[in-house]
Amino acid sequence: MSRIITYLTFNGNCREAMRFYQACLGGTLEFQTIEESPLSVNLPSAFKKCILHATLRHGQALLLGTDMVGDNGLKKGNSVSMMIDCGSQNEIRTYLSNLSEGGLLIAPLEENYWGALVGEVQDKFGNYWLLKYQS
Repeated sequence: MSRIITYLTFNGNCREAMRFYQACLGGTLEFQTIEESPLSVNLPSAFKKCILHATLRHGQALLLGTDMVGDNGLKKGNSVSMMIDCGSQNEIRTYLSNLSEGGLLIAPLEENYWGALVGEVQDKFGNYWLLKYQS
């Protein structure tokens, strides 16, 4: 396996969430709306401004998002987490602080038993982030 890519599903606020993540983590962000796709002919006009596909790229990291919710609806919870393997203590502290804004700090930064600095946060959109730095 060369990498794991996280794909997040939102209920109409994908654009807001992905812009927040870009502000927190940096990188370049691209959006494709439903209106810009062939799917738009089959969907009500209220959905046309929703995000079909969002891509946030930062170095080798890739975070994807969409407003396309399946028939069963969106189910939030802690079943999906994103792990960021940080490159420095400054980076892990910055990312944890940024992602905590409007959210909930689950576990403050502390060194674990194998010597890595780790922390966990639930962001303001209900998504869980694990952060790790090991020198």
